[in-house]
Amino acid sequence: MAILPMKRPSMAASILVLLGAAVLFLASADENAFIGVNIGTDISNMPNPTQVVALLKSQIIGHVRLFDADSAMLLALANSGIEVIVSVPNDQLLGIGQSNSTAANWVARNIVAHVPATNITAVAVGSEVLSAIPNAAPVLVSAMKFIHAALVAANLDSQIKVSTPHSSSIILDSFPPSQAFFNKTWDPVMVPLLKFLQSTGSYLMLNVYPYYDYMQSNGVIPLDYALFRPLPPNKEAVDANTLLHYTNVFDAVVDAAYFSMSYLNFTNVPVVVTETGWPSKGDSSEPDATIDNADTYNSNLIRHVLNNTGTPKHPGIPVSTFIYELYNEDLRPGSISEKNWGLFDASGAPVYTLHLTGSGTVFANDTTNQTYCVAEDGVDQKLLQAGLDWACGPGSVDCSPLLQGQPCYVPDTVAAHASYAFDTYYHQTGMAPGSCYFNGVATITTTNPSHGSCTFPVRGSANGTVANSSAQAPSLNSTTSSLAPLQHYQAFPVILGVLLSTAALL
Repeated sequence: MAILPMKRPSMAASILVLLGAAVLFLASADENAFIGVNIGTDISNMPNPTQVVALLKSQIIGHVRLFDADSAMLLALANSGIEVIVSVPNDQLLGIGQSNSTAANWVARNIVAHVPATNITAVAVGSEVLSAIPNAAPVLVSAMKFIHAALVAANLDSQIKVSTPHSSSIILDSFPPSQAFFNKTWDPVMVPLLKFLQSTGSYLMLNVYPYYDYMQSNGVIPLDYALFRPLPPNKEAVDANTLLHYTNVFDAVVDAAYFSMSYLNFTNVPVVVTETGWPSKGDSSEPDATIDNADTYNSNLIRHVLNNTGTPKHPGIPVSTFIYELYNEDLRPGSISEKNWGLFDASGAPVYTLHLTGSGTVFANDTTNQTYCVAEDGVDQKLLQAGLDWACGPGSVDCSPLLQGQPCYVPDTVAAHASYAFDTYYHQTGMAPGSCYFNGVATITTTNPSHGSCTFPVRGSANGTVANSSAQAPSLNSTTSSLAPLQHYQAFPVILGVLLSTAALL
């Protein structure tokens, strides 16, 4: 990975940059982040707009992004209070970017006709234009300006922002984030685009897909890092330039965008993530496209965003985010995973149950936040046995349910017994960070591993049988456990952004 020399700005420039950033982030800090959803329509049995809005209301979803400006959908959303991003489809971009009157007609037909009853808050002009249809890049900023001018003429520019979603693949050398920069090929577009966003008080729309970063990293990016799972401190990725610690791919990509903008001297444009998610099903080449991983990613994402965690570069600054997507789209071309990003099927039944305690009221289908600590598949049996021995010994777990004749004896395997012991320890410690590690042979899941009469502990309990314990679970820093010498592995170099496959998402 090429390391770019860092330019040293003048003192005056530094002060202006800091003042600009301060204005942005003082304003942003007063706002709360939100979670929204994308609504795709490549569905053989697409629910009608009234049914879609009913589902949104039942799930207390207050923000949606449409990939077009469908009139029936906008009418159904009227008086719902739901905030809506409408989109100029890519196939309309050239016409709008070349004609002010075409843009004005588009705004009159698709926005003015529906407000204020429908709460339209933004227009997304195109989608991943620079990477998907680069031939249209020369008119992208013109299209945005023409749409904005039409909104000004309608006196709607203060309530409706104009932007365009970018694939994060336009960010190069994205780890460490402080070294990131936009592909210089697009500087003639990005500089005026960012000037437009800055002058109109809009935001950078960014599509962030840790799933693709993980899949295309050839094992460099750990799954836990992509899924927001807790990491021991010495497994976090560290930006050597800033010493900022990154515990997940999502934050690293967002900060890479912030640093890329600052490289072009824009420090007061906020980021909104317009697409992110995880597929719940894939083909044989996509073994990590599972319901469990999709549930884990989206549940953790929602908590992370709604807690206003921010990013390491801008802690506490909200990063509002739209999940991709509301429904599985069975008509989408491509791999199996392309058809399985949805939270719900076309009937409105959840594909999986989100676990969202502590995240307010959004997504009402579940608030149980149940997670479990189980043995990782395919790991060394000796390490599993050592972890089991530690949990049932120094870890103070009551392992009597694992004895012959007791509820959790069957199946009589090291993995099954270790899962019970690991999970019990995990819950007796209050699911503390690092309590589900056990030298790398344990993993967190949202799938309840209980079976038959063997009931695994749930949040806030340990089957009522585990004594409080001050013992620490075996970890990378452990020197006292009965485990074999711990296998440290070095901090991994994470290369993000350039790995995304944007074509698969369009």
